[in-house]
Amino acid sequence: MNGSRIAAVGHYQPAKVLTNEDLADLVDTSDEWIRSRVGIRTRHIAGPDEPVDELAAQAAAKALAAAGLAADAVDLVVVATSTAVDRSPNTAARVAARLGIPRPAALDINVVCAGFTHALATADHTLRAGAASRALVIGADKMSEVTDWTDRTTCVLVGDGAGAAVVEACAPGEEPGIGPVLWGSVPEMGHAVRIEGTPPRFAQEGQSVYRWATTQLPPLARRACEKAGVAPEELAAVVLHQANLRIIEPLAEKLGAPRAVIARDVVESGNTSAASIPLALSKLVERGEITTGDPVLLFGFGGNLSYAGQVVRCP
Repeated sequence: MNGSRIAAVGHYQPAKVLTNEDLADLVDTSDEWIRSRVGIRTRHIAGPDEPVDELAAQAAAKALAAAGLAADAVDLVVVATSTAVDRSPNTAARVAARLGIPRPAALDINVVCAGFTHALATADHTLRAGAASRALVIGADKMSEVTDWTDRTTCVLVGDGAGAAVVEACAPGEEPGIGPVLWGSVPEMGHAVRIEGTPPRFAQEGQSVYRWATTQLPPLARRACEKAGVAPEELAAVVLHQANLRIIEPLAEKLGAPRAVIARDVVESGNTSAASIPLALSKLVERGEITTGDPVLLFGFGGNLSYAGQVVRCP
């Protein structure tokens, strides 16, 4: 019941980079059209021999190395993904097998773009309850596998990648490093973001998502700060789901966090769904843009029109 904290983070992206100019050879688009509408310049695309569990395992291995831990120190693996190919074994079990983690509880969470913050809250609750002592929480998606590469409204958005966090139970008397979660959804509008059909394909109602994100989410993000007892003005960084610069920047401005670094990883990575928040957070840590103990708002939103956010302390 002492709470938990993020001990370390890590991320992984495939080597292949797809530029806006490359996309212009596939569909009727241009670098200027893409940058003016979504702010994306490049994205990383996984090959056919790089399944989503490999992306997840690569990021998790880096987080474990950053924490100085062996795989057997973990007793819970939670993977947020919406692009798992198989129903069983789940992605978390496959990651555990790749890393050699013995006997962990292993579960997948599918809340699409809000998946990582849901998974982080689930791990935090589990550690608080004493049902585990150390967790790997991973956001990983291979969006290229569910994309219609002839649809210029969606294929320009997506990228592949993974981000991971090692989450540990706090010692008695230690201040928790993961704040209370604020989460919810608008299920009657779940049709606005979809991955469905055979084969499954990503589709969305862009204007509906834009209006919802820029008008309804700012007060919810502020409430996440309130639950943590942190004013937006105190935030060192804001890491929103990396959907689109035209959503990220207005939402961050309405939050009112003038001191905060605003993650803009979408420019070089595209929309990586559940991977976007841990990927962006790990890069901020790697570049030294935030330091140990800094308060950081994580806020995921998207598929199902779900959202989840919490303030964490930088590892």
